[in-house]
Amino acid sequence: MSAPAPLRIGNASGFYGDRFDALREMLTDGPLDVLTGDYLAELTLLILGRDRLADPGRGYARTHLRQLEQCLGLAHERGVRVVTNAGGLNPAGLADRIRELAKTLGLPTRVAHVEGDDLLHRPGGWGEGVLTANAYLGGFGIAACLEAGADVVVTGRVTDAALVSGPAAAHFGWSPDDHDQLAGAVVAGHLLECGTQATGGNYAFFTDHDPALLRRPGFPLAEIHADGSSVLTKHPGTGGVVTVGTATAQLLYETSGPRYAGPDVTARLDTVRLGQQGPDRVRVEGVRGEAPPPTLKAGLTRLGGWRNEVVFVLTGLDIEAKAELVRAQMGDALAAAGPAEARWELARTDHADAATEETASALLRLVVRDPEAGKVGRAVSGAAVELALAGYPGFHLTAPPGKGSPYGVFEAVVVERDQVTHTAVLPGGEHVTVPEPERTRVLAPAGEPELPEPLPPGPTRRLPLGTVAGARSGDKGGSANIGVWVRDERAYRWLVHTLTVERLRELLPETAGLPVTRYALPALYAVNFHVDGLLGDGVAAQARFDPQAKGVGEWLRARHLDIPEAVLSQEVPQ
Repeated sequence: MSAPAPLRIGNASGFYGDRFDALREMLTDGPLDVLTGDYLAELTLLILGRDRLADPGRGYARTHLRQLEQCLGLAHERGVRVVTNAGGLNPAGLADRIRELAKTLGLPTRVAHVEGDDLLHRPGGWGEGVLTANAYLGGFGIAACLEAGADVVVTGRVTDAALVSGPAAAHFGWSPDDHDQLAGAVVAGHLLECGTQATGGNYAFFTDHDPALLRRPGFPLAEIHADGSSVLTKHPGTGGVVTVGTATAQLLYETSGPRYAGPDVTARLDTVRLGQQGPDRVRVEGVRGEAPPPTLKAGLTRLGGWRNEVVFVLTGLDIEAKAELVRAQMGDALAAAGPAEARWELARTDHADAATEETASALLRLVVRDPEAGKVGRAVSGAAVELALAGYPGFHLTAPPGKGSPYGVFEAVVVERDQVTHTAVLPGGEHVTVPEPERTRVLAPAGEPELPEPLPPGPTRRLPLGTVAGARSGDKGGSANIGVWVRDERAYRWLVHTLTVERLRELLPETAGLPVTRYALPALYAVNFHVDGLLGDGVAAQARFDPQAKGVGEWLRARHLDIPEAVLSQEVPQ
Protein backbone atom coordinates (compact mmCIF):
# COMPACT_ATOMS: atom_id res chain seq x y z
CA MET A 1 0.00 0.00 0.00
CA SER A 2 1.19 3.51 -0.78
CA ALA A 3 1.82 5.92 2.07
CA PRO A 4 -0.96 8.38 2.87
CA ALA A 5 -0.66 11.75 1.17
CA PRO A 6 1.00 14.51 3.18
CA LEU A 7 -1.32 16.51 5.40
CA ARG A 8 -1.32 20.27 4.77
CA ILE A 9 -2.01 22.10 8.04
CA GLY A 10 -2.06 25.89 8.20
CA ASN A 11 -2.33 28.31 11.11
CA ALA A 12 -4.46 31.48 11.18
CA SER A 13 -3.90 32.76 14.73
CA GLY A 14 -0.99 32.97 17.14
CA PHE A 15 -2.85 34.73 19.98
CA TYR A 16 -6.23 36.20 20.93
CA GLY A 17 -6.15 39.45 18.96
CA ASP A 18 -4.07 38.29 15.99
CA ARG A 19 -4.87 39.40 12.43
CA PHE A 20 -8.63 39.01 12.02
CA ASP A 21 -8.50 38.44 8.24
CA ALA A 22 -5.96 35.62 8.51
CA LEU A 23 -8.64 32.90 8.58
CA ARG A 24 -10.05 34.05 5.25
CA GLU A 25 -6.59 34.61 3.79
CA MET A 26 -5.45 31.09 4.65
CA LEU A 27 -8.58 29.60 3.11
CA THR A 28 -8.34 31.58 -0.12
CA ASP A 29 -4.60 31.86 -0.78
CA GLY A 30 -3.92 28.16 -1.34
CA PRO A 31 -4.96 24.55 -0.65
CA LEU A 32 -5.20 23.18 2.89
CA ASP A 33 -6.56 20.10 4.62
CA VAL A 34 -6.75 21.52 8.15
CA LEU A 35 -6.70 25.09 9.43
CA THR A 36 -5.76 25.71 13.07
CA GLY A 37 -5.84 28.70 15.36
CA ASP A 38 -4.12 29.26 18.70
CA TYR A 39 -5.98 31.77 20.91
CA LEU A 40 -4.82 30.81 24.41
CA ALA A 41 -1.82 32.46 26.00
CA GLU A 42 -1.37 32.35 29.77
CA LEU A 43 -2.72 35.90 30.03
CA THR A 44 -5.72 35.02 27.83
CA LEU A 45 -7.08 32.54 30.34
CA LEU A 46 -7.13 35.26 32.97
CA ILE A 47 -9.08 37.51 30.58
CA LEU A 48 -11.52 34.71 29.76
CA GLY A 49 -11.86 33.90 33.46
CA ARG A 50 -13.00 37.45 34.14
CA ASP A 51 -15.39 37.20 31.17
CA ARG A 52 -16.87 34.05 32.68
CA LEU A 53 -17.34 35.77 36.03
CA ALA A 54 -19.39 38.46 34.29
CA ASP A 55 -21.39 35.94 32.21
CA PRO A 56 -21.16 32.13 32.75
CA GLY A 57 -22.15 31.65 29.10
CA ARG A 58 -18.95 33.28 27.88
CA GLY A 59 -15.35 32.29 28.50
CA TYR A 60 -14.46 31.56 24.86
CA ALA A 61 -12.68 33.62 22.18
CA ARG A 62 -15.54 35.53 20.61
CA THR A 63 -13.27 36.73 17.80
CA HIS A 64 -13.21 33.22 16.38
CA LEU A 65 -16.99 33.08 16.14
CA ARG A 66 -16.99 36.36 14.20
CA GLN A 67 -14.33 34.95 11.88
CA LEU A 68 -16.47 31.88 11.21
CA GLU A 69 -19.45 34.08 10.37
CA GLN A 70 -17.42 35.12 7.33
CA CYS A 71 -15.53 31.90 6.65
CA LEU A 72 -17.51 28.82 7.70
CA GLY A 73 -19.10 28.55 4.26
CA LEU A 74 -15.72 28.98 2.61
CA ALA A 75 -14.18 26.21 4.73
CA HIS A 76 -17.08 23.90 3.83
CA GLU A 77 -16.75 24.73 0.14
CA ARG A 78 -13.03 23.99 0.13
CA GLY A 79 -13.20 20.90 2.34
CA VAL A 80 -10.96 22.37 5.04
CA ARG A 81 -11.41 21.23 8.61
CA VAL A 82 -11.00 23.86 11.32
CA VAL A 83 -9.34 23.01 14.65
CA THR A 84 -8.80 25.69 17.31
CA ASN A 85 -8.45 26.12 21.05
CA ALA A 86 -10.80 29.12 20.91
CA GLY A 87 -13.17 27.27 23.26
CA GLY A 88 -11.04 28.56 26.13
CA LEU A 89 -12.94 27.98 29.36
CA ASN A 90 -16.19 27.08 27.60
CA PRO A 91 -15.59 24.85 24.57
CA ALA A 92 -19.11 23.38 24.79
CA GLY A 93 -20.58 26.89 24.66
CA LEU A 94 -18.55 27.86 21.60
CA ALA A 95 -19.42 24.56 19.88
CA ASP A 96 -23.13 25.32 20.42
CA ARG A 97 -22.72 28.82 18.95
CA ILE A 98 -20.97 27.37 15.88
CA ARG A 99 -23.78 24.87 15.39
CA GLU A 100 -26.30 27.69 15.54
CA LEU A 101 -24.24 29.63 13.03
CA ALA A 102 -24.04 26.66 10.65
CA LYS A 103 -27.82 26.22 10.84
CA THR A 104 -28.36 29.90 10.09
CA LEU A 105 -26.02 29.67 7.10
CA GLY A 106 -27.63 26.44 5.88
CA LEU A 107 -24.42 24.44 6.17
CA PRO A 108 -24.18 20.74 7.15
CA THR A 109 -21.15 21.47 9.37
CA ARG A 110 -20.42 18.80 11.96
CA VAL A 111 -19.07 20.33 15.16
CA ALA A 112 -17.25 18.57 17.99
CA HIS A 113 -15.34 19.73 21.01
CA VAL A 114 -12.81 18.55 23.57
CA GLU A 115 -13.25 19.03 27.30
CA GLY A 116 -11.87 17.77 30.60
CA ASP A 117 -9.07 20.27 31.01
CA ASP A 118 -11.03 22.49 33.43
CA LEU A 119 -9.96 21.56 36.96
CA LEU A 120 -11.28 24.62 38.78
CA HIS A 121 -13.76 22.64 40.86
CA ARG A 122 -11.64 19.59 41.54
CA PRO A 123 -12.08 17.97 44.99
CA GLY A 124 -10.05 19.82 47.56
CA GLY A 125 -9.91 22.97 45.46
CA TRP A 126 -6.87 25.13 44.82
CA GLY A 127 -6.99 27.60 47.64
CA GLU A 128 -8.28 31.13 47.78
CA GLY A 129 -8.40 33.40 44.77
CA VAL A 130 -7.87 30.93 41.91
CA LEU A 131 -9.85 32.11 38.89
CA THR A 132 -8.96 29.40 36.37
CA ALA A 133 -7.29 25.99 36.60
CA ASN A 134 -6.68 24.04 33.41
CA ALA A 135 -4.65 20.97 32.55
CA TYR A 136 -2.75 20.92 29.25
CA LEU A 137 -4.29 18.12 27.18
CA GLY A 138 -2.77 16.35 24.18
CA GLY A 139 -3.96 15.77 20.66
CA PHE A 140 -5.81 12.46 20.81
CA GLY A 141 -9.12 14.05 21.81
CA ILE A 142 -8.92 16.16 18.66
CA ALA A 143 -8.03 13.04 16.69
CA ALA A 144 -11.10 11.22 18.01
CA CYS A 145 -13.34 14.11 16.95
CA LEU A 146 -11.88 14.19 13.45
CA GLU A 147 -12.07 10.42 13.08
CA ALA A 148 -15.77 10.70 13.92
CA GLY A 149 -16.26 13.08 11.00
CA ALA A 150 -16.08 16.50 12.61
CA ASP A 151 -15.58 19.47 10.31
CA VAL A 152 -14.92 21.88 13.16
CA VAL A 153 -13.26 21.01 16.48
CA VAL A 154 -12.95 23.47 19.35
CA THR A 155 -10.98 22.74 22.48
CA GLY A 156 -10.17 24.29 25.80
CA ARG A 157 -6.60 24.21 27.15
CA VAL A 158 -4.64 21.81 25.01
CA THR A 159 -0.95 22.24 24.29
CA ASP A 160 -0.46 24.58 21.36
CA ALA A 161 1.22 21.82 19.36
CA ALA A 162 -1.74 19.46 19.94
CA LEU A 163 -3.70 21.46 17.39
CA VAL A 164 -1.33 19.97 14.80
CA SER A 165 -0.38 16.61 16.30
CA GLY A 166 -4.07 15.68 16.80
CA PRO A 167 -5.06 16.08 13.13
CA ALA A 168 -1.84 14.37 12.05
CA ALA A 169 -2.53 11.38 14.32
CA ALA A 170 -6.04 11.08 12.88
CA HIS A 171 -4.85 11.39 9.27
CA PHE A 172 -2.02 8.88 9.52
CA GLY A 173 -3.57 6.54 12.10
CA TRP A 174 -0.76 6.95 14.59
CA SER A 175 -1.03 5.20 17.95
CA PRO A 176 0.09 6.65 21.30
CA ASP A 177 3.27 4.56 21.01
CA ASP A 178 4.34 6.15 17.70
CA HIS A 179 6.61 8.49 19.60
CA ASP A 180 8.91 9.55 16.76
CA GLN A 181 6.02 10.43 14.46
CA LEU A 182 4.16 12.28 17.22
CA ALA A 183 7.32 14.15 18.16
CA GLY A 184 7.78 15.26 14.56
CA ALA A 185 4.22 16.58 14.50
CA VAL A 186 4.74 18.33 17.85
CA VAL A 187 7.77 20.13 16.42
CA ALA A 188 5.72 21.11 13.36
CA GLY A 189 2.99 22.34 15.69
CA HIS A 190 5.48 24.40 17.67
CA LEU A 191 6.74 25.96 14.46
CA LEU A 192 3.19 26.89 13.43
CA GLU A 193 1.68 27.91 16.77
CA CYS A 194 2.86 31.53 16.82
CA GLY A 195 1.72 32.28 13.30
CA THR A 196 3.86 34.79 11.45
CA GLN A 197 6.82 34.38 13.81
CA ALA A 198 7.70 31.46 11.50
CA THR A 199 7.49 33.58 8.35
CA GLY A 200 9.68 36.52 9.25
CA GLY A 201 7.84 38.20 12.10
CA ASN A 202 9.94 39.16 15.16
CA TYR A 203 12.99 37.90 13.26
CA ALA A 204 16.44 39.01 14.40
CA PHE A 205 17.92 39.14 10.88
CA PHE A 206 14.97 40.94 9.30
CA THR A 207 17.32 43.48 7.69
CA ASP A 208 18.69 40.70 5.47
CA HIS A 209 15.42 40.68 3.55
CA ASP A 210 13.44 43.02 1.33
CA PRO A 211 11.34 45.21 3.67
CA ALA A 212 8.39 44.89 1.30
CA LEU A 213 8.30 41.14 1.95
CA LEU A 214 8.05 41.64 5.71
CA ARG A 215 5.40 44.35 5.65
CA ARG A 216 2.59 41.79 5.89
CA PRO A 217 3.94 38.27 6.44
CA GLY A 218 1.73 35.41 5.38
CA PHE A 219 0.75 32.79 7.93
CA PRO A 220 2.65 29.48 7.90
CA LEU A 221 1.65 25.96 6.96
CA ALA A 222 3.30 22.57 7.30
CA GLU A 223 3.20 19.63 4.93
CA ILE A 224 3.36 16.70 7.35
CA HIS A 225 4.39 13.23 6.19
CA ALA A 226 3.57 9.79 7.55
CA ASP A 227 6.98 9.42 9.23
CA GLY A 228 6.48 12.67 11.18
CA SER A 229 8.81 14.75 9.03
CA SER A 230 7.45 17.95 7.57
CA VAL A 231 8.10 20.93 5.35
CA LEU A 232 7.48 24.38 6.81
CA THR A 233 6.24 26.78 4.15
CA LYS A 234 3.52 29.33 3.32
CA HIS A 235 1.05 29.96 0.53
CA PRO A 236 2.74 31.12 -2.70
CA GLY A 237 2.65 34.84 -3.28
CA THR A 238 2.03 35.79 0.35
CA GLY A 239 4.39 38.03 2.29
CA GLY A 240 7.15 37.00 4.61
CA VAL A 241 10.01 34.55 4.29
CA VAL A 242 10.52 30.96 5.42
CA THR A 243 14.17 30.09 6.02
CA VAL A 244 16.24 27.89 8.27
CA GLY A 245 16.77 31.04 10.32
CA THR A 246 13.09 31.84 10.82
CA ALA A 247 12.44 28.18 11.67
CA THR A 248 15.33 28.08 14.15
CA ALA A 249 14.12 31.25 15.85
CA GLN A 250 10.63 29.83 16.35
CA LEU A 251 11.93 26.43 17.42
CA LEU A 252 13.90 28.10 20.25
CA TYR A 253 10.97 30.28 21.32
CA GLU A 254 9.52 29.47 24.76
CA THR A 255 11.44 26.19 24.99
CA SER A 256 14.33 25.34 27.23
CA GLY A 257 16.15 22.01 27.29
CA PRO A 258 16.53 19.27 24.71
CA ARG A 259 13.50 17.44 26.12
CA TYR A 260 10.29 19.24 25.11
CA ALA A 261 7.67 17.47 27.20
CA GLY A 262 3.97 17.22 26.37
CA PRO A 263 1.02 15.04 27.36
CA ASP A 264 1.42 12.67 24.38
CA VAL A 265 5.16 12.60 23.80
CA THR A 266 8.45 14.17 24.81
CA ALA A 267 10.09 15.54 21.68
CA ARG A 268 13.88 15.63 21.56
CA LEU A 269 14.74 19.08 20.23
CA ASP A 270 18.39 18.06 20.03
CA THR A 271 17.49 15.67 17.20
CA VAL A 272 15.73 18.19 14.96
CA ARG A 273 17.39 18.70 11.57
CA LEU A 274 16.49 21.74 9.48
CA GLY A 275 17.39 22.18 5.80
CA GLN A 276 16.47 24.72 3.14
CA GLN A 277 14.60 22.68 0.53
CA GLY A 278 13.84 25.61 -1.76
CA PRO A 279 12.48 29.15 -1.64
CA ASP A 280 10.23 29.46 1.42
CA ARG A 281 10.49 25.72 2.12
CA VAL A 282 12.33 24.31 5.15
CA ARG A 283 12.58 20.56 5.65
CA VAL A 284 12.15 19.41 9.27
CA GLU A 285 13.28 15.85 9.93
CA GLY A 286 15.09 13.46 12.23
CA VAL A 287 12.94 14.22 15.27
CA ARG A 288 13.02 11.53 17.92
CA GLY A 289 10.35 11.07 20.55
CA GLU A 290 10.15 9.50 23.99
CA ALA A 291 7.26 8.41 26.17
CA PRO A 292 5.55 11.38 27.86
CA PRO A 293 5.89 12.22 31.55
CA PRO A 294 3.61 10.39 34.02
CA THR A 295 2.06 13.72 35.12
CA LEU A 296 0.39 16.63 33.37
CA LYS A 297 1.10 20.33 33.53
CA ALA A 298 -1.74 22.59 34.65
CA GLY A 299 -1.94 26.37 34.66
CA LEU A 300 -3.59 28.38 37.45
CA THR A 301 -4.51 32.03 37.24
CA ARG A 302 -5.60 34.17 40.14
CA LEU A 303 -6.26 37.81 40.78
CA GLY A 304 -3.07 38.81 42.54
CA GLY A 305 -4.07 42.25 43.71
CA TRP A 306 -4.05 45.81 42.42
CA ARG A 307 -1.43 47.90 40.63
CA ASN A 308 -0.96 51.49 39.57
CA GLU A 309 1.62 53.20 37.42
CA VAL A 310 2.84 56.78 37.09
CA VAL A 311 5.42 57.81 34.48
CA PHE A 312 7.18 61.13 35.09
CA VAL A 313 8.82 62.89 32.13
CA LEU A 314 12.21 64.44 32.97
CA THR A 315 13.53 66.82 30.33
CA GLY A 316 16.89 68.41 29.68
CA LEU A 317 19.58 68.89 32.32
CA ASP A 318 20.03 67.34 35.77
CA ILE A 319 18.06 64.17 34.99
CA GLU A 320 19.42 62.20 37.95
CA ALA A 321 18.77 65.07 40.37
CA LYS A 322 15.22 65.50 39.07
CA ALA A 323 14.58 61.80 39.55
CA GLU A 324 15.92 61.94 43.09
CA LEU A 325 13.66 64.89 43.90
CA VAL A 326 10.56 63.04 42.68
CA ARG A 327 11.42 59.97 44.73
CA ALA A 328 11.89 62.09 47.83
CA GLN A 329 8.67 64.09 47.27
CA MET A 330 6.64 60.90 46.72
CA GLY A 331 8.21 59.21 49.73
CA ASP A 332 5.75 60.49 52.32
CA ALA A 333 2.73 59.57 50.21
CA LEU A 334 4.05 56.05 49.62
CA ALA A 335 4.81 55.62 53.29
CA ALA A 336 1.29 56.76 54.19
CA ALA A 337 -0.45 54.58 51.59
CA GLY A 338 1.75 51.62 52.44
CA PRO A 339 1.65 49.57 49.20
CA ALA A 340 3.27 46.17 49.50
CA GLU A 341 5.59 46.97 46.60
CA ALA A 342 6.86 50.21 45.08
CA ARG A 343 9.34 50.04 42.19
CA TRP A 344 11.13 52.94 40.54
CA GLU A 345 12.92 52.70 37.20
CA LEU A 346 14.67 55.50 35.32
CA ALA A 347 14.92 54.99 31.55
CA ARG A 348 17.58 57.30 30.15
CA THR A 349 15.97 57.89 26.78
CA ASP A 350 17.35 61.44 26.72
CA HIS A 351 20.12 62.70 24.42
CA ALA A 352 22.48 65.62 24.95
CA ASP A 353 21.87 68.74 22.84
CA ALA A 354 18.72 67.08 21.44
CA ALA A 355 16.89 68.58 18.47
CA THR A 356 13.43 67.69 19.82
CA GLU A 357 11.92 67.86 23.28
CA GLU A 358 11.03 64.19 23.22
CA THR A 359 14.59 63.11 22.53
CA ALA A 360 15.76 65.41 25.32
CA SER A 361 13.56 63.57 27.84
CA ALA A 362 13.95 60.58 30.14
CA LEU A 363 11.16 58.54 31.73
CA LEU A 364 10.91 57.79 35.45
CA ARG A 365 8.43 54.99 36.07
CA LEU A 366 6.77 54.22 39.41
CA VAL A 367 4.83 50.97 39.78
CA VAL A 368 2.97 50.13 42.99
CA ARG A 369 1.23 46.87 43.82
CA ASP A 370 -0.82 45.66 46.79
CA PRO A 371 -3.64 43.21 47.60
CA GLU A 372 -5.84 46.20 48.52
CA ALA A 373 -7.06 48.63 45.86
CA GLY A 374 -6.99 51.60 48.21
CA LYS A 375 -3.25 51.36 48.80
CA VAL A 376 -2.40 51.90 45.12
CA GLY A 377 -5.21 54.25 44.09
CA ARG A 378 -5.81 57.93 44.73
CA ALA A 379 -3.36 58.01 47.63
CA VAL A 380 -0.59 57.44 45.07
CA SER A 381 -1.94 59.09 41.93
CA GLY A 382 -3.19 62.13 43.83
CA ALA A 383 0.21 62.68 45.38
CA ALA A 384 1.80 62.59 41.93
CA VAL A 385 -0.63 65.13 40.50
CA GLU A 386 -0.09 67.46 43.47
CA LEU A 387 3.55 67.83 42.42
CA ALA A 388 2.55 69.57 39.18
CA LEU A 389 3.56 73.00 40.49
CA ALA A 390 5.84 71.88 43.31
CA GLY A 391 8.17 69.42 41.64
CA TYR A 392 11.16 69.48 39.33
CA PRO A 393 11.33 72.05 36.49
CA GLY A 394 9.37 70.94 33.44
CA PHE A 395 7.17 68.56 35.47
CA HIS A 396 4.67 66.55 33.44
CA LEU A 397 3.40 62.96 33.12
CA THR A 398 2.91 60.70 30.10
CA ALA A 399 -0.77 60.32 31.07
CA PRO A 400 -3.01 61.25 33.98
CA PRO A 401 -2.58 58.57 36.67
CA GLY A 402 -5.61 56.41 37.42
CA LYS A 403 -7.12 54.75 40.42
CA GLY A 404 -5.38 51.42 39.91
CA SER A 405 -6.35 48.21 38.17
CA PRO A 406 -6.41 44.52 39.08
CA TYR A 407 -3.52 42.31 38.03
CA GLY A 408 -3.25 38.56 37.74
CA VAL A 409 -0.77 35.83 38.56
CA PHE A 410 -0.05 32.68 36.55
CA GLU A 411 1.29 29.55 38.22
CA ALA A 412 2.27 26.26 36.60
CA VAL A 413 1.61 23.14 38.69
CA VAL A 414 1.83 19.39 38.16
CA VAL A 415 -1.26 17.16 38.41
CA GLU A 416 -1.65 13.42 38.31
CA ARG A 417 -3.16 12.07 35.13
CA ASP A 418 -5.97 10.31 37.01
CA GLN A 419 -7.25 13.74 38.11
CA VAL A 420 -8.02 14.61 34.48
CA THR A 421 -10.71 13.09 32.27
CA HIS A 422 -9.76 13.95 28.70
CA THR A 423 -13.06 13.80 26.80
CA ALA A 424 -13.94 14.08 23.12
CA VAL A 425 -17.53 15.17 22.53
CA LEU A 426 -18.27 13.87 19.03
CA PRO A 427 -20.51 15.54 16.43
CA GLY A 428 -23.43 13.36 17.45
CA GLY A 429 -23.06 14.29 21.12
CA GLU A 430 -21.39 11.07 22.27
CA HIS A 431 -18.81 11.55 25.02
CA VAL A 432 -15.67 9.44 24.53
CA THR A 433 -12.97 9.27 27.18
CA VAL A 434 -9.49 9.50 25.69
CA PRO A 435 -7.28 6.83 27.28
CA GLU A 436 -4.01 7.75 28.92
CA PRO A 437 -0.79 6.49 27.29
CA GLU A 438 0.23 3.04 28.47
CA ARG A 439 3.89 4.02 28.65
CA THR A 440 5.29 7.07 30.41
CA ARG A 441 8.79 8.19 31.31
CA VAL A 442 9.85 10.43 34.16
CA LEU A 443 11.32 13.61 32.72
CA ALA A 444 15.05 13.90 33.40
CA PRO A 445 17.79 16.23 32.18
CA ALA A 446 19.26 15.15 28.86
CA GLY A 447 22.81 15.93 29.88
CA GLU A 448 25.34 18.21 28.26
CA PRO A 449 26.15 17.25 24.65
CA GLU A 450 29.71 16.90 23.45
CA LEU A 451 30.90 20.36 22.47
CA PRO A 452 33.03 21.14 19.42
CA GLU A 453 36.60 22.32 19.78
CA PRO A 454 36.91 26.06 20.46
CA LEU A 455 38.31 28.26 17.74
CA PRO A 456 42.08 28.80 17.84
CA PRO A 457 43.21 32.19 19.16
CA GLY A 458 43.19 35.02 16.66
CA PRO A 459 42.41 38.69 16.15
CA THR A 460 39.02 39.96 17.35
CA ARG A 461 36.83 43.01 16.98
CA ARG A 462 34.62 44.59 19.64
CA LEU A 463 31.11 44.44 18.18
CA PRO A 464 27.50 43.72 19.20
CA LEU A 465 26.70 40.03 19.62
CA GLY A 466 23.90 40.52 17.08
CA THR A 467 26.47 41.07 14.35
CA VAL A 468 26.74 37.29 14.10
CA ALA A 469 23.98 35.86 16.34
CA GLY A 470 20.22 35.88 16.25
CA ALA A 471 18.05 35.63 19.35
CA ARG A 472 14.45 35.24 20.35
CA SER A 473 13.10 35.45 23.87
CA GLY A 474 9.77 34.93 25.60
CA ASP A 475 7.96 34.08 28.81
CA LYS A 476 6.88 30.98 30.67
CA GLY A 477 5.09 32.11 33.80
CA GLY A 478 7.58 34.10 35.84
CA SER A 479 10.58 32.78 33.91
CA ALA A 480 12.11 33.79 30.61
CA ASN A 481 13.87 31.88 27.89
CA ILE A 482 16.49 33.34 25.56
CA GLY A 483 17.39 31.31 22.51
CA VAL A 484 20.56 32.37 20.69
CA TRP A 485 21.77 30.91 17.42
CA VAL A 486 24.40 31.45 14.77
CA ARG A 487 24.38 30.42 11.15
CA ASP A 488 27.38 28.16 10.65
CA GLU A 489 29.59 25.65 12.47
CA ARG A 490 32.57 27.99 12.87
CA ALA A 491 30.46 30.65 14.59
CA TYR A 492 28.92 27.98 16.83
CA ARG A 493 32.37 26.85 17.97
CA TRP A 494 32.90 30.41 19.21
CA LEU A 495 29.40 30.96 20.60
CA VAL A 496 29.11 27.80 22.66
CA HIS A 497 32.41 28.41 24.44
CA THR A 498 31.85 32.15 24.87
CA LEU A 499 28.20 32.64 25.80
CA THR A 500 28.24 30.79 29.11
CA VAL A 501 25.91 31.37 32.04
CA GLU A 502 28.54 33.57 33.66
CA ARG A 503 28.92 35.67 30.51
CA LEU A 504 25.14 36.02 30.16
CA ARG A 505 24.96 37.39 33.70
CA GLU A 506 27.67 39.91 32.85
CA LEU A 507 25.91 41.02 29.68
CA LEU A 508 22.42 41.13 31.22
CA PRO A 509 22.87 42.38 34.79
CA GLU A 510 19.17 41.85 35.58
CA THR A 511 19.88 38.10 35.53
CA ALA A 512 22.84 38.28 37.92
CA GLY A 513 21.04 37.10 41.05
CA LEU A 514 18.70 34.63 39.36
CA PRO A 515 19.00 30.89 38.63
CA VAL A 516 20.07 30.51 34.99
CA THR A 517 20.37 27.23 33.09
CA ARG A 518 22.01 26.91 29.67
CA TYR A 519 21.22 24.19 27.14
CA ALA A 520 23.42 23.60 24.11
CA LEU A 521 21.74 22.45 20.88
CA PRO A 522 24.56 21.69 18.43
CA ALA A 523 22.30 20.57 15.57
CA LEU A 524 20.72 24.04 15.55
CA TYR A 525 23.99 25.91 16.22
CA ALA A 526 22.16 27.29 19.25
CA VAL A 527 22.21 27.74 23.00
CA ASN A 528 19.04 28.28 25.00
CA PHE A 529 18.92 29.96 28.41
CA HIS A 530 16.19 29.55 31.02
CA VAL A 531 16.16 32.48 33.47
CA ASP A 532 14.06 31.60 36.49
CA GLY A 533 12.12 34.45 38.11
CA LEU A 534 13.06 37.27 35.72
CA LEU A 535 9.37 38.14 35.21
CA GLY A 536 8.21 37.91 38.82
CA ASP A 537 4.64 36.61 38.87
CA GLY A 538 4.38 36.56 35.09
CA VAL A 539 2.95 38.72 32.32
CA ALA A 540 -0.43 39.28 33.99
CA ALA A 541 1.28 40.86 36.99
CA GLN A 542 2.92 43.52 34.77
CA ALA A 543 5.82 43.79 37.22
CA ARG A 544 8.53 44.48 34.64
CA PHE A 545 9.04 47.02 31.85
CA ASP A 546 8.93 44.13 29.33
CA PRO A 547 6.59 41.72 31.15
CA GLN A 548 6.79 38.96 28.51
CA ALA A 549 10.57 39.21 27.97
CA LYS A 550 9.96 39.83 24.27
CA GLY A 551 12.88 42.24 23.97
CA VAL A 552 15.41 40.50 26.20
CA GLY A 553 16.96 38.66 23.26
CA GLU A 554 17.40 41.90 21.34
CA TRP A 555 18.94 43.52 24.41
CA LEU A 556 21.44 40.66 24.52
CA ARG A 557 22.22 41.06 20.80
CA ALA A 558 22.99 44.73 21.39
CA ARG A 559 25.67 43.99 24.02
CA HIS A 560 29.29 44.12 22.83
CA LEU A 561 31.76 41.24 22.82
CA ASP A 562 35.15 40.48 21.33
CA ILE A 563 34.20 38.53 18.20
CA PRO A 564 36.90 36.65 16.26
CA GLU A 565 37.57 37.97 12.79
CA ALA A 566 37.46 34.36 11.62
CA VAL A 567 33.76 34.32 12.53
CA LEU A 568 33.07 37.73 11.02
CA SER A 569 34.62 36.71 7.71
CA GLN A 570 32.30 33.78 7.14
CA GLU A 571 29.83 34.07 4.30
CA VAL A 572 26.58 32.67 5.67
CA PRO A 573 23.17 32.06 4.11
CA GLN A 574 20.13 34.05 5.17
